[in-house]
Amino acid sequence: MKLDHEEPQLTEPYLSKQKKLMAKILDHDNVNYLKKILGELGMVLDQVEAELEKRKLEYQGQKCELWLCGPEFTLADICLGALLHRLKFLGLSRKYWEDGSRPNLQSFFMRVQKRYAFRKVLGDIHTTLLSAVLPNAFRMVKKKPPSFFGASFLMGSLGGMGYFAYWYLKKKYM
Repeated sequence: MKLDHEEPQLTEPYLSKQKKLMAKILDHDNVNYLKKILGELGMVLDQVEAELEKRKLEYQGQKCELWLCGPEFTLADICLGALLHRLKFLGLSRKYWEDGSRPNLQSFFMRVQKRYAFRKVLGDIHTTLLSAVLPNAFRMVKKKPPSFFGASFLMGSLGGMGYFAYWYLKKKYM
């Protein structure tokens, strides 16, 4: 709205962009749309698994780490590693590769997690918690404030009590 007042000739593009963004946000609340996207994700990960298997057969017997495009770590590996990291954060890793259905993908993700740059940029799953949860938490508050605040208070209280109990017992017995 601020930009609209500053640049009146751009009102139409701003409104168009706002409508598209709202449509995307509403799509993410549509369960059928999400099921469709997750189904497509499964097919894409099948293709990635097949590609990793090809590399394994292609470089069989050679002493080198294999990545998506061969023995060199490329931008494709960075993108795939970031995607797998986000899926793991969302709790979808068990469904898509940790159940043994895609062993090449699982070993790829284990190798990419060991890379220093990957750990430095994306870190552990727990370190990205706040950056991913906070925006959605505010959206939830708008929809159901009483239950959200009650659950948050309960979880915070339990966590705090658990921490103080641990601290007290550690001090007393150690």
